[in-house]
Amino acid sequence: MLHYDRRIRVLAACFSGVAGYVDAIGFLMTGGFFVSFMSGNSTRLGIGVAEGSPSTMFAAILLVTFVVGVMMGAIVGRIARTHRRPAVLALVTGLLASALALHAVGGGLLVAIPMVLAMGAENTVFAEDGEVRIGLTYMTGTLVKLGKRLTTALLGGDRFGWVPFLVLWSGLLAGAVAGALAYGAFGVNALVGAVVAMTMLTTVILIMGPDLKPQT
Repeated sequence: MLHYDRRIRVLAACFSGVAGYVDAIGFLMTGGFFVSFMSGNSTRLGIGVAEGSPSTMFAAILLVTFVVGVMMGAIVGRIARTHRRPAVLALVTGLLASALALHAVGGGLLVAIPMVLAMGAENTVFAEDGEVRIGLTYMTGTLVKLGKRLTTALLGGDRFGWVPFLVLWSGLLAGAVAGALAYGAFGVNALVGAVVAMTMLTTVILIMGPDLKPQT
């Protein structure tokens, strides 16, 4: 993440904010399952297997769906080449809009499927050479890097290298707070906010022009 310029770091925090927003809605809608945080669903799957819970299958479906979402994002990105980021973001926006449409016709828990696909695809926005450079919907790795950079700063190294990682995590946290509040007020219809935000972010990325590789 440190190899990207400030504009990209800010946008990454915004994308994480949307992920937190959508994840909070999904968590509340499904009664404790995640649409972006697959480590949590993996734990739910393990507990479900141990207890013989009927929720086991749902957790497994969400995990598989997330992987399919990543694959979709990777395929779209490869086809779009130098316009990978806006293409992937357009895919994410469309999937979130389809979740909203599915809810409008009484889709129930099936609404979670396009939400999970969207979150999986979002993680390919900052993919370079087949590797994800910035994880946008999960923060364990980000917090590890935050801790390492704080240690470096305390030992006399780069004093502010930890800031981008704190900003990225803060984006997810702020989005989750907003998503929980919005769900309390509007229910699943709060996804309108995510669709609007992604549309705006996609427009910004388009204005920025062709994708640029990280600075070296």
